[in-house]
This record gives sequence, structure tokens and C-alpha cells, in this order.
Amino acid sequence: MKELSDIGLIGLAVMGENLVLNMESKGFQVSVYNRTTEKVDNFVEGRAKGKNIKGTHTLEELVKSLERPRKVMMMIKAGPAVDKLIDSLIPLLEPGDILIDGGNTHFPDTTRRTEYVESKGLLYIGTGVSGGEEGALLGPSIMPGGSPKAWDAVRPIFQSISAKVEDGTPCCDWVGEKGAGHFVKMVHNGIEYGDMQIINEAYHIMKELLGMSADEMHEVFKEWNEGPLDSYLIEITRDILAYKDEDGDPLVEKILDTAGQKGTGKWTGISALDLGIPLTLIGEAVFSRCLSAIKDERVQASKILSGPKPEFTGDKKAFLQDLHDAVYASKIISYAQGYALMGAAAEEHGWNLNYGGIALMWRGGCIIRSVFLGKIKEAYDADPNLTNLLLAPFFKEVVDKAQAGWRRVVSKAIENGIPTPAFATALNYYDGYRHDRLPANLLQAQRDYFGAHTYERLDKPRGEFFHTNWTGRGGTTASTTYNV
Repeated sequence: MKELSDIGLIGLAVMGENLVLNMESKGFQVSVYNRTTEKVDNFVEGRAKGKNIKGTHTLEELVKSLERPRKVMMMIKAGPAVDKLIDSLIPLLEPGDILIDGGNTHFPDTTRRTEYVESKGLLYIGTGVSGGEEGALLGPSIMPGGSPKAWDAVRPIFQSISAKVEDGTPCCDWVGEKGAGHFVKMVHNGIEYGDMQIINEAYHIMKELLGMSADEMHEVFKEWNEGPLDSYLIEITRDILAYKDEDGDPLVEKILDTAGQKGTGKWTGISALDLGIPLTLIGEAVFSRCLSAIKDERVQASKILSGPKPEFTGDKKAFLQDLHDAVYASKIISYAQGYALMGAAAEEHGWNLNYGGIALMWRGGCIIRSVFLGKIKEAYDADPNLTNLLLAPFFKEVVDKAQAGWRRVVSKAIENGIPTPAFATALNYYDGYRHDRLPANLLQAQRDYFGAHTYERLDKPRGEFFHTNWTGRGGTTASTTYNV
């Protein structure tokens, strides 16, 4: 073992431990520290035994064990604990040393911390790490942002431990300054919410409307995973549906139907509202989890409120193809909205995001990895200024072919009282986006009627605002024109 380690890592929970083992397996020596030092000893004497991993029992010992520029990665719970740890580390470090936050941190916090740490003469990286326990160990998707000067020092480690696509390209590249890395990770997680909700709605329709067993659904997802829907989440859904409890019954049907969340989907939705981006599918996915959480209230409501009893007549095989198309088209909408949000954020914060490169980073290792992402990279390679994925020839053609089945699925679900918020809002977004004229003209008239908020006219140049005295009792004074 060398005298000085290549990198230090703080926080030996599941992700931290596996990242350390991943780094060591790629030839890097790692020093580790955990606030509960017993965890350090157990790790060093357990999973890390005989490896180039050095245990330390104080922050001072950790810092002294690292080669310059020191690289210290924090894998701890997001929030005030990160600020506290940063303040503890700064006095121990020297100019040019690098602090790295690999947790699920809200991007404004990373922007603030980057500025703070840089003011102390140090460098800072806030990086998204996706892939869960297995990804951390075998190769995650890594999305770093923060101080650009820090990238060359951490690049060899990050790109070595990240997942690789078929040609060996690492699923890790520099995203942008300040909070850009954690913003992209946040959008990744929002899309993850959307993907999971889409899949859950397909499962619900198969179960409640088509009356399919878990084994039958397993076969459908197995088939889907061999085509254009090939992805990690379809793959694990296939496996979950086949998993049996000790009594031989499907375990999934014994799990309480209340979903948890850690906040990244909510942050994505709030960012979309702040930037004025219609991120409807991810928003519905978050609200669906909220609705699932009020289980006791839903149980009571189910005894009072009525609706149609699901009953399917027709060609089951053809309808399953429609369902496949609804999943595919809705998934495209989710990514289109997510990329629109990243575009708006890049303009707002002055980030130069590589949209094709982001798709490549998500192509392997992460939770939303799928063959689908290769097509997104191709779309942005062909047109780096693409305003919406739906306008790329490949995605336009897919949605054109899928929309008839997509519409049938939403219609059938509504007729049978099965909730499909993701399928339906995705279709509504598509229909709204393709209309050159929406009823917002009436909305503007309403706003001007009750609040003198003014409106623009079709027969006048954009940017020229008008007010009408609708009742004859008002004056000519208009409210200040602005948009939040």
C-alpha cells in the first residue's frame, strides 16, 4: 500500500462502500472515514480486507493520508450535514484541494457551496451519481459540475469507475459550472419518477382491466425488454413480477401500495414551475406518489365513491400492443419535457450543457438507462439547437405511429375508471404542443376583464399590449404587464 492515497471518501453507507470498492478495483488507493468509526473498522476488516483501502478515524488523519491536490468525496445525507462537514474540512485543506459532494443535493445548494469553497482558495465539485447499489459497485453514471479547474484532477478516477457504453465511452463527462451537475442529476431523477409511473400504469391496466396474472405480465415485460423499450426499469419490472414469496405467491401483490420519495422529483417540478416549463408528466408522477401515500383515506373513499367496474372486450393481444405504444410515446414526452427544462435552466444560469453528451452519460449505469437514449444523442448530434425532442425526425415518426394505440389506451382506461395520469397528461401535452392556437386568448381576456392585466393581439406586433374597458364601468388604466 502506498503512503498516500489517491482519494478520500467520507460516508460508508451502501453507496459510499461500493464506490470505494469500485475505485480500488480500478487501481486507485482510497482512504475512508465515517463519523461512526466502528463502521470504518468493520469495513476495513470485512469487504475491504486485503485491498488498497486505508481506514482513518479522524478527519485530520484522512486529510493527511491523501496526495496533493487532495480529493475528498463526501457521500453523506444531503442538507445541513454537508455544510457542517465542509466547515470542518476547510481548515484542514490547502489551496487547490478539492471537495466533492456525491449525494442527492439540491442544485442551488451546490451553487452556493461552490462559491463559498472557492472563496477559501479550494475547488468544489457537486456530482450526481446514479445506478443504485449495483451501479456504485460495478459502474454508475456520474454527472459532475462545479469548479472547472477541478475536473482534470478527478477525471481519471470518475471516468475509470463509471459505466461504459458499447464502444468504451465512459458514462461520465463534465456537465458545467456550479450546480449544473446536480441539476442534471435532479432532472434524471425526475425522468425516473416519470418512467416508473408510466410502467406502473401499464401494470395497473394489465392487472385490473385485462385480468392478467403476475406471471403473464412478466412475459409481456420480458418481451418489451427485447425491443425499443429495452431499459433497466422494464428489466427489473420483469424480474419483480416473476419473484415469488415463500408461499409461492407473487411478492409484488403483498406490498403495501404507498410510495415513498426523497424529494428530487418534487425539486424537478418546482424548478419547472420557476422556469415556466410544462413538465406535466413528471409533475403527475410526483402527485401520484402523494395520492398513494394517503392510503387510509383512499380505503375509506373506496367505500363511498363509485365508478365503472373494469371490463375488457376485444382483442387482448392487439390491446397489449396499444399499451406498448402508450408506454413508448409517453416515455418520449417525459424526456422531451425533461430536456426542455434543462434547456431553460442552461439559459437561466449560463450553463453550456451538452445535451447529446448527457444522453450518453445516461446510456449506461444509471436507473433510466435504456437503448432509447442512444436515439436522443443522435438527435442532438444532428441538431445541437433542437428545441424539442418531438421535432427530431426519429421521435416524430415514433409518436406518429404510436398515437392511435396511445389514444385507445387512455380512452379505454377512462371508460373503465382506471387512473392513468401519466399516459393522459403526456397525450394532453402532445396535443397542446402540436396546436398552433390554444384557448389562452379567452384566458387573457378573462385576466384583463377582472384585473386589467392586458393582452396582445393577433393583428398587432408581439410586445404591444392592450386593455379593454369590458364593462363600461372601468377606466383606461391597465395593470403592470409581467410574467412570473
